[in-house]
Amino acid sequence: MGPASKPAFSMLISAAALLSPSVAFSAAALNVDARSYTCSQISQIIRQNKKVFVRSGFGGSSFRYPPAKCGLGYARTTANFRDATGRQCVLDYACTYDSGSFYNNP
Repeated sequence: MGPASKPAFSMLISAAALLSPSVAFSAAALNVDARSYTCSQISQIIRQNKKVFVRSGFGGSSFRYPPAKCGLGYARTTANFRDATGRQCVLDYACTYDSGSFYNNP
C-alpha cells in the first residue's frame, strides 16, 4: 500500500465498524425451559440476557428487559407459568402479540 491508500483503508475500516450491527442488537433470543429453573433464576436470566423466550408447555412467552423494548405489534404484559418446583411464576416484561395493534391489521 502506498502512502495515499493508508487513509482510505483506515476510513474503510472505520466505516465498516460503525455500520455493522453489534452483537447485542443482532443476537437471537435465548430459549429457556420454564420447568428447568426456578422463578428467581428465570428473572435473573431475563435481566442478564435482555431477550429470552421462556418455553412453558406447548407454547411460551417472549421477554425483553427493559420492558420498553417490545417490538412493533407486541404489547407489554405479564406471563404466568409453573417453574421447576411447581410454583406459579408471574413475570413482568412479557411481549405478547397484540391483535389490536395497527401493525397487525392488514
